[in-house]
Amino acid sequence: MVWLALDVETREIVGVYVGDRSRDGTRGLWDALPAVYRQCAVAYTDFWSAYDEVFPVKRHQSVGKESGKTSYIERFNCTLRQRVSRLVKTLSFSKKLENHIGAIWYFVHHYNASLTV
Repeated sequence: MVWLALDVETREIVGVYVGDRSRDGTRGLWDALPAVYRQCAVAYTDFWSAYDEVFPVKRHQSVGKESGKTSYIERFNCTLRQRVSRLVKTLSFSKKLENHIGAIWYFVHHYNASLTV
């Protein structure tokens, strides 16, 4: 599973973690965030309980899709699946986790760089 955090104002991906959907995965995403986001930003997430266990109350709010607060990250998830074909079982699929992680990071860096142009 790919965990992502997006800055809603700049649309930049500010945190990436690849791991399972567990409390450890949630911790990995929290640790992947730059310190300024951990100290000042509010994360809007779905209602999965591990977020409440890991994210501080002041920095987290669970919301439904109808709120629109998660729409930018949902859109990015769709773009990521479309552009990084190795994430979908096709001819481009790789069995090595390192190759998947590398492709994700390559795309995220390219995406973030394209925002500043």
